[in-house]
Amino acid sequence: MTSMMLKEAVSAAECVALQLSQDADRYAALGQTLRTTQFNTALTIARGSSDHAANYCAYLIMARMRRAVASLPMSLLTLYKSPLVTRNTLTIAISQSGQSPDVVEPTGYFRNGGATTVALVNDITSPLAQAAEWAMPLHAGKELSVAATKSFITSLVAGARLVAEWQNDPDLKEGLAALPESLAAAAKADWSAAIDVLAPARNIMVVGRGISFPIALESALKFKETSALQAEAFSGAEIKHGPMALIEEGYPLMIFATRGPTQAGLVQLATEMRGRGARVLLAAPADIAERDLTLPTAATPDLDPIVAVQAFYVMAAKLAEARGMDPDRPRHLSKVTKTN
Repeated sequence: MTSMMLKEAVSAAECVALQLSQDADRYAALGQTLRTTQFNTALTIARGSSDHAANYCAYLIMARMRRAVASLPMSLLTLYKSPLVTRNTLTIAISQSGQSPDVVEPTGYFRNGGATTVALVNDITSPLAQAAEWAMPLHAGKELSVAATKSFITSLVAGARLVAEWQNDPDLKEGLAALPESLAAAAKADWSAAIDVLAPARNIMVVGRGISFPIALESALKFKETSALQAEAFSGAEIKHGPMALIEEGYPLMIFATRGPTQAGLVQLATEMRGRGARVLLAAPADIAERDLTLPTAATPDLDPIVAVQAFYVMAAKLAEARGMDPDRPRHLSKVTKTN
């Protein structure tokens, strides 16, 4: 029986097409506001998969808009009640449900203090949408599986869309317009080789770097959620600073080598880890001969992580079933998590 997780993951192309067809004027107005406002501080506010999407958005902002971006430790406001300075600040909150108090309260705090507040949120009637000045709907539709898939992909797209309008970059806008087709193709990628390796596994290390690191983070979370695999994500730049001590004969290692300046180093890392006995699953584009999994690509390298995670989600849903688990109902988890 096909899981709801798999059905929702495969539907991401349609959801993205819907999102891209909506709210064009509002995104353009937000882009104009961002171009004409000075920010001394830029912060993201998110948890779980949404925090991984925020990490991707932050990479785009730092690389393209030359603004440093940090992830806000929400407890500074919700528990410690720290009086943070809000003036000349941009906050970007990301959430599927828009319900969690530790995302809603900081957004309201910064807005009341005069900051520019943006919420990328699936439920446009949620408390988070009401708390932010700019509420931008994801248009993912209702997500029934506990594991977020289409809402994560639409969050990535919304973040990229925000940056494309802020920068007013025609190439990135064109790349976004082509995403539905790229996502539909990515959903058909054959990653069965990963299932053969991971079905009997007990743990895995997931590696990325730069713009692919958020996808490594998200993949590790999904391995834990849906397959009960002890999974950790590391940057390719950090793996030799301690994590490499975990590598032993047959240790599973998945590496996301998307296009860009980090790719060559990640491909080299895959070769080195194979030499140390790791069972490497190198996910790389078709022109990388050393690949184990073919990584689909988008119209522009900055959008590659979006189609990469589409291929991963299809595999992850099938892996959970191969391990005798229900990916729609991970143990101890619920769809909406409310933390303070």
